[in-house]
Amino acid sequence: MTDVSASTSGDAPETTDAVGTTDAPAAQPVDNSGDNPGRPVDEDVDGAASEGSAASSPEAGTAESPSASRLEEEGDIAADYIEELLDISDLDGDIDIEVRNGRTYLSVIAEEGDDRLRDLVGPEGKGLEALQELVRLAVLSATGNRSRLVLDIAGHRAQRAGELETLAQEAIAEVRESRQPVHLKPMGAYERKIVHDVIADAGLVSESEGEGPRRHVVVSAGD
Repeated sequence: MTDVSASTSGDAPETTDAVGTTDAPAAQPVDNSGDNPGRPVDEDVDGAASEGSAASSPEAGTAESPSASRLEEEGDIAADYIEELLDISDLDGDIDIEVRNGRTYLSVIAEEGDDRLRDLVGPEGKGLEALQELVRLAVLSATGNRSRLVLDIAGHRAQRAGELETLAQEAIAEVRESRQPVHLKPMGAYERKIVHDVIADAGLVSESEGEGPRRHVVVSAGD
């Protein structure tokens, strides 16, 4: 049976029994986005207010953060959606929900010795990213609100964060030596944010350039 645990800002998680269903999970977007009705949360929405350590848009930081209760509701909806998916796929995993820093984080944790959840992650995490968008659409359909929820499966994002930090440190060393900008490979908004934070901590400058799948981080000395 899948267990669901929830915590807010580091509080001890409370575990409850999850209730399985047999219907396939469905996420139907609603008309709630002005000129782009039903559009899923994309890179710009996901990272506009928080991404980048050098140049932020004039609107950055002005958006009101969602309430803790709304984020907890997002977590519950997302957990139900993922639980249905696991049931349909005949997979086992514990679902952990955490609310921190104005976001909902949902982690699907594999049972010891069971690597089947990694199949959902897919090559280069593309399966995970697709599932995250489906989960966000499920939240949008249920609440009418866009979500910045972050989904992790089998610890992939934690592992990837370590790889991104190493990548950022290599770029920092190169910029300090050459004093020339370094362009990193394209990556999603969440991963770019991790890189931006590492660059900022090192006292250098970073910004995102490009559009869509070509959007990437550029690291410079800021001279």
